[in-house]
Amino acid sequence: MIKIYYFSGTGNTLWSARRIAEIIGAEKCQLFNIGIEAQKSEIVLEAEAVVLLFPSYAYGLPIIVRQFMKRAVFKTPYIAFFVTYGTSPGGTLAEAGRILKRKKIKAAYYGRIPAVENYIAIFGPPKKKIEQRRLAMQRETTEEAARCIMEKRMNRINTFRPLSAFVSMLFSLVGLKVFYNYYRVTQKCNGCGLCEKLCPVSGISMQDGRPIFSAKCEHCQGCLNWCPLNAITFGRVRQNTPRYHHPEISIEDISR
Repeated sequence: MIKIYYFSGTGNTLWSARRIAEIIGAEKCQLFNIGIEAQKSEIVLEAEAVVLLFPSYAYGLPIIVRQFMKRAVFKTPYIAFFVTYGTSPGGTLAEAGRILKRKKIKAAYYGRIPAVENYIAIFGPPKKKIEQRRLAMQRETTEEAARCIMEKRMNRINTFRPLSAFVSMLFSLVGLKVFYNYYRVTQKCNGCGLCEKLCPVSGISMQDGRPIFSAKCEHCQGCLNWCPLNAITFGRVRQNTPRYHHPEISIEDISR
C-alpha cells in the first residue's frame, strides 16, 4: 500500500495527490489530509511507500507540514516528497531534506510540481492563458511524479539554502503572527460557515454568524479563494477581485 499525505488550501496540491493515486491505481493508494493527521497524538507513517505533497510557503514548508514531518516516525522503505509551487519553490525541498537528515534517513526522492500561482494578495489573479499553461505543466509533472514513485526513484538535493531558510523563518515567526489580523469580512457574508469547514488547520471559528480568524492560520488563503460570495478580503484582494482555486477540485473535495 502506498500512503499519500497532502496539505492543500486552494486545491492545487490535492489535485496532484489524487492524480498520482489514479495513475498508480486507487486500490493501491490511500490519501490522507495532513491537516487532520497532524492532530493525532502519534504519527507513524508505515507503508510500502510514503509520499508527501505540500505547497511552498515563502520558500519553505507550511508550519503544519514541518511539524508533521518532525513528529512523524517513518516506517517505510521508500519516501518521496513533492512541492507544488507558483512562482518559485525556493528551498522548500531543502527544508524537507534537512528534517530527514536529522532523522538519520538518507534516501528519498524530491520532486517539483509547478502549479497556478494562487497567492493573489501579491501576484494578483492569474490570467487565463497563464492559468491554462500552468495547469498543463502541473498535469505533465504530476504524471511524471507518479512514474517516479512506481519506479521508486531516488535522488539528492542541496539542503544548504540559507536565504530560503531565512525568508521561511521570517514568514513563520513574524508574518503568520500578524497576517491573520488583516483578514476582513464584508457585509456580503451570509454566515454559511464554509470557510470554517474548509480551513485545513481549523483556524476559523464562527461567532454570531461571522468567521473569526485565529493565530492557527497558515495563510493558505483557501477561505478567501473559496468563499462563494467573495466576502473575505485581504490586502489588495477586494470584494471584486477574481479568485482562484483548482478548476477540477470542488468545495466538497477540499472540505473533507
